[in-house]
Amino acid sequence: MKIAWKEMKKSKAKFLILGSIIFLVSFLTFIISGLANGLSQDNAALIKNLPQGQFYLDKEANQTYNLSKIDGDIQKQILIDNPQATAFSVQMGFVNDAEDKQHSVAFVASAGSKLFEEVTPGEIILDSTLQDEGIKVGDVLTNNQFSGEFIVKGFVDQQKYSHAPAAFIHKTNYQEIYRVMEIQTIFIPGTDTPVLSALDSFSNKEFLNAIPSYSAEQMSLNMIIWFLVIISGMLFAIFFYMMNVQKIGLYGILKAIGMKTTSLFKMIWYQMLVITAISLALSIVISQGFNFIAPEGMPFHLTMDTIWMLSAVFIVVGFIGATISGFQIKKIEPLQAIQQGEM
Repeated sequence: MKIAWKEMKKSKAKFLILGSIIFLVSFLTFIISGLANGLSQDNAALIKNLPQGQFYLDKEANQTYNLSKIDGDIQKQILIDNPQATAFSVQMGFVNDAEDKQHSVAFVASAGSKLFEEVTPGEIILDSTLQDEGIKVGDVLTNNQFSGEFIVKGFVDQQKYSHAPAAFIHKTNYQEIYRVMEIQTIFIPGTDTPVLSALDSFSNKEFLNAIPSYSAEQMSLNMIIWFLVIISGMLFAIFFYMMNVQKIGLYGILKAIGMKTTSLFKMIWYQMLVITAISLALSIVISQGFNFIAPEGMPFHLTMDTIWMLSAVFIVVGFIGATISGFQIKKIEPLQAIQQGEM
C-alpha cells in the first residue's frame, strides 16, 4: 500500500484528472436520481405514502386506474370482510379561490379511513403547496361542477398526485362533481391480503405503474441513471487501463524484485478505492447542498438510501473496471516489461 500511496502522491495530476471524472459522473448521477425521485414524489406521493398492501381495480378497466369502477355491492362486501380496508377515488380537477383564480388539484374521496384525510361535506383539506399560492384556512373555494362551496379546513404536507396538489373532499361532493356513484379503488393494507376473484390486484409498485405517465416518466429517468453508471464503468476501465499501460516498466521491475501479481492487483484496488471514496464523498456533500440552492418548486428528493445504493454500485463498477484493466499484469514478463518501459 505504501508504493500505491507514494505513486499517487508523485503523480498527483494523473490521479486528480481521474478523480475529477469520477466526481463529475457520480455528481451528475446523484442529481439525476434526485430529480427522478423528486418527480416520482410529485407524481404519486399520495400513493407512495400509503403502507404496504394490495390495491384492487375493476377487471374491465384493463389494469388502467382511470377506467376502474368497482361495483357498489362488491365494494360493500369487501369493506365488511376487511375492516382495515378502504375505498378511494382520485380525479384531476380544479378549484377557484375568492378572486376567481383557478388552481389545479387532484380531488381525493375515500370511504372513511385513517389512511386519508377525513372531511365532512363542504369541507376541503389541501396539500400545503396551495398554501404557498395564497390560500388560507377558512377560505371559500368553488368548482363550476359543484353546487355548493368548499371551506378550507387545513393543509397537509407531501400529498400530491399526477404533479397536482391533493384536495381531500367528502365522497358525496365527489359524486356530485364527477356524476359517478362507483369508487375506483380498494386498498387493503398489510401482507396477509385476500385474493379477490372479481377484481385485479396490484402491489404498491405495480399500482404506481397503473397511473398514467408515471411508468413512462420514471422509465426514462432510470434509463438515464443506469446509462451514466455504465458510462462511468467504461471510464473506470479505460483510465485504469491507460495508467497500467504507462506503468508496464514499473510492474516489470516490481515483479523482477519478487513482488507477487496479487500484490500488484491490491495496489490497483487500493488506488481505485481511495480515488472513488474521495470523489463520492465530494459528490454526496455537494449534491446534498444542491437541495438548498435548487430553484423553488423544482422537484428534487435525494434520499440517503439512494445515495448509499448508488455509491455501492459505483464502488463495485470501479472494482470491476480496475480489475479488468489489471489482467494485463498477469501476462507481464519482467525483462520484456522493463525493456518496454525504457522505450
